[in-house]
Amino acid sequence: MKKSFSSLVILLATIMSVAQLNAQSGTAYQQEIDNWHADRIQNLKADNGWLNLVGLYWLPEGKSIFGSGSQNDVVFPKGSINEVEGYFERAGNTVKLVVDKDTVIKVNGAALVNGQAVIYQEGKRDLQVVTYGSLQWVIIKRDDKIGIRLRDLKSPLVNSFKGVERFGVDDVWRVQATLQVPSQPASIFITNIIGQTNAQKSPGKLVFTINNQQYSLDALEEGNELFIVFGDATSGKTTYPAGRFVYAKKPGADGKTILDFNKAYNPPCAFTDYATCPLPPKQNILPIAVTAGEKNYGHH
Repeated sequence: MKKSFSSLVILLATIMSVAQLNAQSGTAYQQEIDNWHADRIQNLKADNGWLNLVGLYWLPEGKSIFGSGSQNDVVFPKGSINEVEGYFERAGNTVKLVVDKDTVIKVNGAALVNGQAVIYQEGKRDLQVVTYGSLQWVIIKRDDKIGIRLRDLKSPLVNSFKGVERFGVDDVWRVQATLQVPSQPASIFITNIIGQTNAQKSPGKLVFTINNQQYSLDALEEGNELFIVFGDATSGKTTYPAGRFVYAKKPGADGKTILDFNKAYNPPCAFTDYATCPLPPKQNILPIAVTAGEKNYGHH
């Protein structure tokens, strides 16, 4: 009888110990995701984040007069700059900025020489950042389209932003995935929100199991990570209609990595009309509801 009682005590102690370890582990994981999300919010609100975008203007060949006046080819937000400030001149894949020589516009912090500067030339890696008061803009290229991406570093949205609603953290959505590498170099076709489609190199397909059912997602390579654009049965309901993003570390020699949907997040287009986000390819639209990560934001 004493032996049985002692065994029961040991068993109960073991169960309590395991439960305590699991609770501690769960708390640590919750904190990890909370910290990740806090960093994510700070990045959104940063000067190079997505909340302060106030314009995206595609440039045709030739001259485009710009300023805050409604008669201009490129109309900046009202009151943010002179009615007519100057013009952009596009010649193929080169863009020149021309303004009055007494303007306070600067390029990479330096005053313009004779009121003009080449602010974009294909092949040159140095990003030319143009500033005027709280305005900041750069040139972006999407296939044959070249445009101005305009920010207002004092955008009211940055201060009024209250964060992004998300699902509760659940480690069911933190899964082990295996990268299946194709025998030949592979590409997947990615279409962006402005309708352009490009073939992009893919390192392979991430294969994983949820509730004893196997699924897969085609991955893209971005630095030392895998980048996945995906949709699921929550898209357009509780999450952003055009899908979400998630990253995973590149796998080791065993081909395995962790795919954590608790870190799934909205593309920039969920926050602004002035981004050019990729859409998930058909094979990356999961037939299940991924109730993890960020929920939809606003009306975009």
